[in-house]
Amino acid sequence: MQELAGQPGDNGAVADLIKDSTTATFMDDVIDASMQTPVIVDFWATWCGPCKQLTPILEKVVTEARGAVKLAKVDIDKNPEIAKQLKIQSIPAVFAFIGGRPVDAFQGALPESQVKAFVDKLSATAGTTQANPIADALAQAKEMLDAEDFAAAGSIYQQVVEHDPENLPARAGLVRCLVTAGELAQASEVLTAVPDDKRDDAEIAAAWSVLELAQKSAGAGDLGGLERRIEAEPGDHQVRFDLALALYGTGRHSDAIDQLIEIIRRDRTWNDEAARKELLQLFEAMGPTNPETIAGRRKLSALLFS
Repeated sequence: MQELAGQPGDNGAVADLIKDSTTATFMDDVIDASMQTPVIVDFWATWCGPCKQLTPILEKVVTEARGAVKLAKVDIDKNPEIAKQLKIQSIPAVFAFIGGRPVDAFQGALPESQVKAFVDKLSATAGTTQANPIADALAQAKEMLDAEDFAAAGSIYQQVVEHDPENLPARAGLVRCLVTAGELAQASEVLTAVPDDKRDDAEIAAAWSVLELAQKSAGAGDLGGLERRIEAEPGDHQVRFDLALALYGTGRHSDAIDQLIEIIRRDRTWNDEAARKELLQLFEAMGPTNPETIAGRRKLSALLFS
């Protein structure tokens, strides 16, 4: 895997990527600098509410572009001459400079996805698009995870987490690898380190489901014994529920789904709808695009709405 440390966008390089520019420094910060690297100019003011929404997004996207573009921020109240020259009527206003001249612009507070598209287009036009080793590493780890090479995937995820502790996809991927290896306590530590305000992230929530299901599966009992018991006692919902957990724990996801759906078919309100709730947790753990999830949701919908 590519070396992750010391890349543009670390704290030492941010000051060179993002600057507060003035009338006196605009020539150096924007015109001259854009001869080498595209420069985005953010025209803002302290009284402008939308500016306070847009500027942090610009800073984040420019930092993540890893040197492909730079950002100059201009307070129009302190530097009105530049705004007049560019005929700016309202703010926030964003101009992109390449080769010393403006080549693109937008007004208003755009969402992050559109700002990123703006920056990507700019860097592609200028030919300054930079490699992103963390993104490359995550893509490589995902391929290995899909190929069930959990040890190799886990090693890459671990490196990314060590380099960037706030990288949620890497933490979620690492948890999946640890759970597969039976390292449930270590997986729990990885998730516990996620800040409370980040735990609603979809990948982190799914990782929690993976861990919780693994913990429950470990205590579900012997698979063979449960299968024999359900054959003898098909109306015992608790045995069937435990069987579903044991099946999930051995990778037989479709069979686990079928057992939970059978409980719902027989008594959907059993144990405060425990089977339906467990089924939804299975779907979350497996992911919305998993073919087994899609098939299971269809079966559940057909049962509930028949």
